[in-house]
Amino acid sequence: MASSISTYALLLTFFTTLISFFFITWRSKQKFKNGKKLPPGPRPLPIIGNLHMLGQLPHRSLSNLAKKYGSIMSIRLGNVPTIVVSSPEAAELFLKIHDVVFASRPELQFSDYVSYGNKGFAFAPYGSYWRTVRKWCTLQLLSSSKVELFEPIRRMEVESLVDRIKRAAASGQVVDLSAKVVELMENIMYRMIIGRSKDDKFDLKPLIQESLRLSGHFNIADYVPFLAPLDLQDLIPQFEAIREGFNNFLEEIIDEHQQDKHNGQKKQHRDFVDVMLSHLDQPMNPNDESQLHIIDRTNIKAIIIEMIIGAVDTSAVAIEWAFSEILKHPRVKTQLQKELEGVVGMTRMVEEADLPKLTYLDMVLKESLRLHPVAPLLIPRESLEEITINEYHIPKKSRILINTWAIGRDSNVWSDNANDFFPERFANSNIDIRGHNFQLIPFGSGRRGCPGMQMGLTNVRLVLAQLVHCFEWELPNGMLPSDLSMSEKSGLTAPRAKHLLAMPVYRLQD
Repeated sequence: MASSISTYALLLTFFTTLISFFFITWRSKQKFKNGKKLPPGPRPLPIIGNLHMLGQLPHRSLSNLAKKYGSIMSIRLGNVPTIVVSSPEAAELFLKIHDVVFASRPELQFSDYVSYGNKGFAFAPYGSYWRTVRKWCTLQLLSSSKVELFEPIRRMEVESLVDRIKRAAASGQVVDLSAKVVELMENIMYRMIIGRSKDDKFDLKPLIQESLRLSGHFNIADYVPFLAPLDLQDLIPQFEAIREGFNNFLEEIIDEHQQDKHNGQKKQHRDFVDVMLSHLDQPMNPNDESQLHIIDRTNIKAIIIEMIIGAVDTSAVAIEWAFSEILKHPRVKTQLQKELEGVVGMTRMVEEADLPKLTYLDMVLKESLRLHPVAPLLIPRESLEEITINEYHIPKKSRILINTWAIGRDSNVWSDNANDFFPERFANSNIDIRGHNFQLIPFGSGRRGCPGMQMGLTNVRLVLAQLVHCFEWELPNGMLPSDLSMSEKSGLTAPRAKHLLAMPVYRLQD
């Protein structure tokens, strides 16, 4: 018996010593890489690294860690070296000064399944294919002139939304603004991309919501690749279901568009699918003699999927958070309504031509995007080569997380009231949201900045202005503005945890 206990104690001591040695060796590798110092950061555990420290809202957890370790912080997610950037100065280094080094994307299991092997542009690795696709999409689909062509569609859909809310106001109903805004953005984007509104035949909302949840989910297979075949989180069947759902829908849409073209059917507006099909089986770059990048159905489907997922949810979340802040701060709502009355008057709705004159609306939107960026950690980047920044060694194939949520609440940048909603901080300020000022980069910056920013900003500004101008709003059940919950839920875009509900009263003079 004593011998058994001694043997057990000896084995326990041996394994404890072995684990301690492994941990110390592991930790030493985190501090130095080939004798070069990595950025500071918390101690990683064997195998999982710092995955256990991310919590339900990773942008908040990483912001708290950065307060201790600094604005350029090193962590390990599984066995992937990861750099977390949490200040404007650091973001400028990574997104501007050394942008080309960090212009690639990591290989993610989700995008590999859903984007047909990364044949879109959002998740594609840096290289000739990505450059060609981005340039082609920007010129053919997302340029300012292309966005302007769809103004009649936006006007028609927004007018329809106002009519529905007006009827709800007449009957004293509570409106689920979160649901209404998502439905509006779906209708706008469906008509722009595939040429028709949402109907009973198809509903992509479940696929879009599931895609955003899974794309923002920390998949262990992305960080500990040798575990990928085990699919410990049972994610692969979910990825396959999303891909199959989108694929069935898009195959039908492409077939319909090709049939319409064959039949000579003329349309009032060419949608994005029409534009892409007009280039089918042609090189994306006419000057590319090698013709390595030919547009096929797979390219078209991957691009459409990324545009639908990105455009619908990001715009809806931006509107939802901005309107939440407006309702929570009656002073801001009153000031915004005064501006709208002065520019637009009380006898008509807001038109897109009015938007450049609404300076306070721009301040409100900037302030909301500062506190609630559409993608709190942006889409991860990956370093193409090793580099030294601020005397810190950044290994090749490091994952780069830009914490725009932390940057937007940095008291060193925004003063002691950084967590307060105060649009006037942007009065007489040259700070914009287009990626030039690193204090405020909700759409990213540099080569991998959001190419659909112009379209998204147009949608968000128009809908916000319309909701504030056409209606007075009260919170239901006697709720005070100060009681409105501003909690969020996890995901790539971190939307509100609870739907935004309010009671409208129509205020225009028909």
